[in-house]
Amino acid sequence: MTLLYMFLLLLALPAVAASAYLLTATLLSGALPPATRSSRKLRFDIVVPAHDEATVIERAVTSLRRLDWPAGKFRILVVADNCADATAALARNAGATVIERRDLSNRGKGYALDFAFNKSLKDAIADAVVVVDADSEVSDNLLEAFAARIENGAVAVQAHYGVLNPLASWRTRLITMAKASFHIVRSRARERLGLSCGIRGNGWCVTHALLRELPFCAYSITEDLEYGITLGLAGYRVHYADEAHAKGEMVSGGVAAGKQRQRWEGGRMQLIRTRTLPLLRAALYRRSKVCLDLALDLLVLPLSYVSMNIAALIVCSGIAMWWQPEARILLWIGVICAASLLLYVLRGWRLSGLGRQGLFDLMYAPFFVLWKIPVMLGRRESAGWVSTERERA
Repeated sequence: MTLLYMFLLLLALPAVAASAYLLTATLLSGALPPATRSSRKLRFDIVVPAHDEATVIERAVTSLRRLDWPAGKFRILVVADNCADATAALARNAGATVIERRDLSNRGKGYALDFAFNKSLKDAIADAVVVVDADSEVSDNLLEAFAARIENGAVAVQAHYGVLNPLASWRTRLITMAKASFHIVRSRARERLGLSCGIRGNGWCVTHALLRELPFCAYSITEDLEYGITLGLAGYRVHYADEAHAKGEMVSGGVAAGKQRQRWEGGRMQLIRTRTLPLLRAALYRRSKVCLDLALDLLVLPLSYVSMNIAALIVCSGIAMWWQPEARILLWIGVICAASLLLYVLRGWRLSGLGRQGLFDLMYAPFFVLWKIPVMLGRRESAGWVSTERERA
């Protein structure tokens, strides 16, 4: 076996693994059976972590006040974390209970959540906590979806995390389709297989009983993925509530989006380095399919990385055929991987609801991938909580 062929095989292995995982999710992404109705007796604390979110916090609180749930059985708890603006006053005026936190040494969303969860546990007036981002609006059935699953034995539930402003630009429409693929396609498949859909940062819920057993202690930039993995390692899976959603505002400008993407992907890479082996050990020694899937999901990199891997395989195999005809098989493997990835993306487009406009915007995908290259190579910023640059008139 020549060095060239070995190089092509090294390109093919991650491409085949990622494509097979995504194709399996695509084939299992049909609509899930509806959940049973709850007794509407559970009590919730809805935690809204906010750092300098004066421009959006009133909208979020107003959305939460419209929830279809008995008024005395939920509380909106806004954590004004190290704020230098009017977030606390605006949230309070909008009808939320506000707790203010000031700690310049321990900064980040994870610390704000830990602070709020401890407050909720101490007050002991709720059965579960729900996390909704300050820039979000939620579906009216959010608490009903969570309660139905908790009453059937779930201790952690994730609703669909969608995009509030898909029409802002071609970039936000691509993000909408990517989230539909990542959240709906994968989560439906994982729920159908009895796996954990993981925690996605916005629109998730855990019971007080679980928090007492596994206190929240995830402080990285990707605190959501981190805590979801912690739950998996402890033997718990996160259920998926397909019928409910929390939709957050996405950045449409290239510079702000690039900085945000660097922070997120830097945090994900850190988790890959620190959590993959523990998950694989748990999968092997405890025969845990939940931990195996969490490891595989962690190792499947964002679509930009996967698409560049597949493109490199196809191009390099095509060139290698001039000297090594047997490289043709690897070229065909690359083509099959590309077709699998395309099916996954098209399924996300179909579930995004963007119609013809979204299909047209897929033509921008190569430019999005090219935009990601300097983002991937750029310097990672601090893991501290950085306010999103809002693009509002």
